[in-house]
Amino acid sequence: MQNYSPPIDDYRFLLNEVLGFDAAMAEMGRDVDADLAVAVLDEAGKFCAEQLHPLNREGDEQGSRLVDGAVVTPPGFAEAYGAFAGAGWPALAADPAHGGQGLPFILQLWLDEMLSAANLSFGLFPGLTRGATEAIAAHASDELKALYLPPLVSGAWTGAMALTESGAGTDLALLKTRAEARGDGSYAVTGQKIFISSGDHDLAPNIVHLVLARLPDAPPGVKGISLFLVPKLLPDGARNAMSVGALEKKMGIHAQPTCVMNYDGATGWLVGEAHRGLAAMFTMMNAERLMVGIQGLGIAGAAYQQAAAYAKDRLQGRSADGARGPVPIIDHADVRRMLLKTRAFVEAGRALAGWTALQLDRARHHPDAAERAKADALVALLTPVVKAAFTDLGFEGAVDAQQVFGGHGYIREWGMEQYVRDARIAQIYEGTNGVQAMDLVGRKLPLGGGSVATGFFDLIAADLDAVPDLPVSLRTREALDLLREATAALGGADSDAVGAAAVDYLRLFALVSFGWMWTRMAGAATGEAPLHGAKRQVADFFALRVLPQSRGLAEAIAAGAGPLMALPADAF
Repeated sequence: MQNYSPPIDDYRFLLNEVLGFDAAMAEMGRDVDADLAVAVLDEAGKFCAEQLHPLNREGDEQGSRLVDGAVVTPPGFAEAYGAFAGAGWPALAADPAHGGQGLPFILQLWLDEMLSAANLSFGLFPGLTRGATEAIAAHASDELKALYLPPLVSGAWTGAMALTESGAGTDLALLKTRAEARGDGSYAVTGQKIFISSGDHDLAPNIVHLVLARLPDAPPGVKGISLFLVPKLLPDGARNAMSVGALEKKMGIHAQPTCVMNYDGATGWLVGEAHRGLAAMFTMMNAERLMVGIQGLGIAGAAYQQAAAYAKDRLQGRSADGARGPVPIIDHADVRRMLLKTRAFVEAGRALAGWTALQLDRARHHPDAAERAKADALVALLTPVVKAAFTDLGFEGAVDAQQVFGGHGYIREWGMEQYVRDARIAQIYEGTNGVQAMDLVGRKLPLGGGSVATGFFDLIAADLDAVPDLPVSLRTREALDLLREATAALGGADSDAVGAAAVDYLRLFALVSFGWMWTRMAGAATGEAPLHGAKRQVADFFALRVLPQSRGLAEAIAAGAGPLMALPADAF
């Protein structure tokens, strides 16, 4: 297996030539420029490549283990996490009021990409901690913030989210975990949760669980759910009444402990208002959904690197004219198709992730309240797209990269089958991708009476107009017109039609967004440098070989629910 190579040159290109990073920071009054950002990303990339990537395969083979009721992570993980926290990486974009460095979120999101590419199982530990930190910062009492935020921000402690139960997955209205007031401000939390990533481990002494539960007087349904902070260690240092019942045996991310957690009258504290826990938990869930999307991006980028290097070295078959042989398989058109398909997603996804992260920075730091609200709405619109499209295409990219290796891709030695197994979970957790598509169509398109989506489409159109003669601009314009038509049609559709269209609609939305990013990148890549030439060529590939999918998606959306609902249930 090749060493992981962090995409620092691509980050530099995006910051300086595509995303207008310096101008954006100046507009927000932030004292950060592209040179500093690249320097930070370069150091982060070195850590990922030198300390985390070498642990990835062994971590997969060893896995986390449950020993005498405690989780033991694979060799090297605890030491690597100590180095990660000691270098300050968990605090990168966190609020300085709680000990964070306050750097732009775009650096955090691209660090997440490199973490996911180098070692997805490891990256979940700090990623979940960051989500818990955001939920506590937004909703907890000042006392809880003062006690828990500084060690979480520093990485001295870690976080976990505990939502799912065996009888309550996506439908959280069915959850049965209970919380009863003790009279001293704390609550006794009792119940069992499953699929709890980072639920227990040996990387940090304390793990702060955010647990959804019901109070005795809770109304039925999701309106009766409250959120509780339940730490592994209580403020006096005593062990809380919570334990690991089992570790899930999983398809992938073997080094990441996915726990069955038992809360046996565990002490917890209410976060936010009673019966409004789901709204508070969504602060964490939305942060995690962006992170999960980036996991798909990171896996695809890492798998592409391995496959491209293999394709240039592997000799097999003859040249197209039959004159030479054996030739490197990079000479074969179908191998190039698979590599270019993955690369076209990875580079466009990286750019769209960066743009989305800058909008999140604007939502938090822009001096104009109206601009903050506009940016926040754009992040809300794009969150299900990033989560679902990036993880779908990330898995597809991992499979295509594995296919480049042929039979070697199916055996453990080359590492490609691990990418495929690890990538698969990202399509499932934090809300399956079908749920994300329904969220986009049912909740996000109506934002602002439809004005948020319309404004986003207008923003894309303006950038296409700036470079109208590029092939990718022309094809993206055609796809954008189809997307506008589909959006208008869904506005008055019934629930079956919306459900039937949602997944195809989200893919069409993503293709247009990627075409927009490729237009911006190709329009900026006007020089003679190899990176610029490659950008223009990959943009042409995306325009001519990927964007035509938009017509098929539009036709599928227009077909409605009839073909899906016609077959009687008992005929399945």
